[in-house]
Amino acid sequence: MTGRLVALLLGTVMIACGSPSTSGTTSGIAADDALSRGLQAHTAGKLDEATTAYFETLAKDPKNKFAFYNLGVIAQTQSRPVAAESYYRLAIEQDAQMGSALFNLAILRAQAGANQEAADLYRRVIAIDPNYAAAHFNLGLILRALGQNAEAQQELATAQRLDAKLVAPSPSASPARQASPSPTR
Repeated sequence: MTGRLVALLLGTVMIACGSPSTSGTTSGIAADDALSRGLQAHTAGKLDEATTAYFETLAKDPKNKFAFYNLGVIAQTQSRPVAAESYYRLAIEQDAQMGSALFNLAILRAQAGANQEAADLYRRVIAIDPNYAAAHFNLGLILRALGQNAEAQQELATAQRLDAKLVAPSPSASPARQASPSPTR
């Protein structure tokens, strides 16, 4: 897609809470602690510290979708799209219904010019959460870029109905809203 990305930042950072799949075990508790430290560091902007904690989480719980997802967020923030995409795909391997990972992966695929794949990913997000306004919005922009104007208009109208602040930009705008560090619930 052409043009600069339209940044629609989330107003709040979602903090992970709860526990990974191994909760109740010594390694599960250690993974929870490491994930919590990672999120605290991530929220504070200490990305190197957060990265270390997320890898510690994965050492204790190798299938922790939240650690993979949050590593993806860091990589995406640092303009490392290949790494971000890999981490999001690993998170999705653990949970095919992880909307935030699908959403951010769609952004990366759109940035890489894979608009049809991005549209398919946004549709998966919407199937998981029909009220995800930003997914409808970004899907509308992608569909517009694909020349599917009637469907694009429907998606943009749905987005605005769900969130009045989402007003369709000029036809040259591109999707870019990124989900925040993931909650564990």
